[in-house]
Amino acid sequence: MRHLKRGLLLSGCLGLLVGCTTVKTPNTFMFVPDFPPGFKYDLTATYVPAKGQTCTVPGGRNTQLGFNKTNMKYEGTSEIPLYRTVSECPLALNYIEIKVIGIYGSGRSNFSYDYASIAVRPELLERQMGTFSEDGKGEFYGECRWSFRTVGPHRSLIKLLTCKNLDAQGNVLRTRPSTAYTLTQLEGKTVTLKVRLASEELPAIGDTWIKVPRGWKRCMGDNFEDKYAFCYGNDKDFSTFKMVDGRVCTIYPGCTEQGSP
Repeated sequence: MRHLKRGLLLSGCLGLLVGCTTVKTPNTFMFVPDFPPGFKYDLTATYVPAKGQTCTVPGGRNTQLGFNKTNMKYEGTSEIPLYRTVSECPLALNYIEIKVIGIYGSGRSNFSYDYASIAVRPELLERQMGTFSEDGKGEFYGECRWSFRTVGPHRSLIKLLTCKNLDAQGNVLRTRPSTAYTLTQLEGKTVTLKVRLASEELPAIGDTWIKVPRGWKRCMGDNFEDKYAFCYGNDKDFSTFKMVDGRVCTIYPGCTEQGSP
């Protein structure tokens, strides 16, 4: 009889425990980069006092978290917390800045970058919010384009990266790639930034290169020492320039009119 009572008591306790069990809400979401070859990223997440909190963090210290800041050697996913506590102040994710880094050569300075972003708020208007598929995946899109120019006394070629937002139809917009979600939307979800690379590279500064059938030729300007070297309608006099790999060339991107040596 004693064992029966004990068994009934244990059964009741287990039933009570099962009845009181709650499902833990995920406190993170995953950011996934879907970038062209040779592209990397780093990411900075910024936090502010959670809704309804009146506390502050002294000096604003530790209100940011950095991800993938590993000298551009890592390009995997990042798991980003939605809530944190710093100096006993509950914080909520507010903004994510994504540094999209394109690498165009083997030199330490042969890279350029632009930015994308994710805004995160306790509440948003429905028209402002990004959406998720049934399996918890959301996406936003961008197009990055390389532009080129020459610098220095040898007219060394460098590249600059510019990234723009894409709408649902794939049209390039004027703004940088961006999206917005609520905190509850992001719980346990995955957000992918899909970046495509524009097929054509363009001069970074107008009226400095002339378009020819096989590429672009660098205008001479007044002389080789002319650091601006605008064309000013002169489509006859051109200069050489130095490619990223050290070759002295006459046309970009093919290097020579007959093709690369």
